[in-house]
Amino acid sequence: MNYRRTLLASYLGYITQAICNNLPPLLFATFHRQFGITLEQLGLVATINFSIQMLTDIAAARFLDKIGYRAGIVLGQGLSFLGLLLMGFLPMRMGNPFAGILLCIFLNAVGGGLLEVLVGPIVQIVPGEDKERRMSVLHSFYCWGHVLVVLLSTAFFRLAGVENWPWLFLAWSILPLFNTFFYGGAWLPAPVLESERIPLRRLFANKIFWIFLIMMIAAGASEQAMGQWSSLFAEEGLGISKTMGDLLGPCAFAALMGISRLIYGLWGAKLRMGRALLFCAGLCVASYLATVFSPSPLLAVFGMAFSGLCVGLMWPGVFSMVAGRYPQGGTAMFAILALAGDVGCSAGPGLVGVLSGSLEGAGGALEALKSGLLAAAAFPLLLFLGILWLNRLDRKNP
Repeated sequence: MNYRRTLLASYLGYITQAICNNLPPLLFATFHRQFGITLEQLGLVATINFSIQMLTDIAAARFLDKIGYRAGIVLGQGLSFLGLLLMGFLPMRMGNPFAGILLCIFLNAVGGGLLEVLVGPIVQIVPGEDKERRMSVLHSFYCWGHVLVVLLSTAFFRLAGVENWPWLFLAWSILPLFNTFFYGGAWLPAPVLESERIPLRRLFANKIFWIFLIMMIAAGASEQAMGQWSSLFAEEGLGISKTMGDLLGPCAFAALMGISRLIYGLWGAKLRMGRALLFCAGLCVASYLATVFSPSPLLAVFGMAFSGLCVGLMWPGVFSMVAGRYPQGGTAMFAILALAGDVGCSAGPGLVGVLSGSLEGAGGALEALKSGLLAAAAFPLLLFLGILWLNRLDRKNP
């Protein structure tokens, strides 16, 4: 059996998710100017996106094992295609452009939520050795998708003009459309039978599973607390344009995150994931502290980008450790893990925003943002302590 098509379709699936999550925010300023959408409404777009993905994670725990991987993955790709396609013309055709944008975001969020729940388990189940390394390579494609979105979209704006942004959404929609059919013809595993699946109530009664959930929350928060604020931090810290801020901020962060995942996927066979995560979590705390306390703005931005290298293994690493410990967990277990990760993705940048907003009047935006990031260093520290606790329990109960 040739599984290459399955793996390639899965890599493209994560690029699709990166497009849906990271393309609309690049046009927030344009939506504000062209449609008169307020900054408060634009902030609501990001909240709705992650909230719908979390609700999709919850729903997926109930129905995906029943409909199977193929129907779920094709539905996820199809909804992602439809959301990107409609974003290219629906806001201009509706009397309320904001309602049109929200409808497209809803479709993308449901599609992205399904991909988040299903792509990882599909790759995990594909027969072969070194599943942890394969998962790390898979998650690197989300990072490369993020980098491609920023670079190619920036090039499009330079060449064609920002006013032609609808064509950009139409162009990006081609990928999920192609992958809908590409995935449909690939080998996909059958879901774990209900009689063989570990019931969720048994998982929730297990102390170690709760540690893993906390680690997933910490992984998502460590990644997004820095990633979501990196562009603003670069602009405020260096006094540069938005284009350069995007390149030195989220683009550099995503590139280094992808590099760390790819390095582990290609050459990490001799490393134990637990030890690798322990090292990365400790290094991540150090990079947060370097970002906050560095006397040089350039070094602070470098520390921010370097944290992308540190957080790269966190999400796929915890995911792989859980899959290895509970191989009969089924889609419901992966949906709960994705939900925990999404909670962290919302909580991390949310904490930074709340603390920064409350302190902005005291010392300026940059110093307030540093205070928020300092508080967010608690998340990689929590992951570090979680691994230590897990090792202690394993030594007591091998």
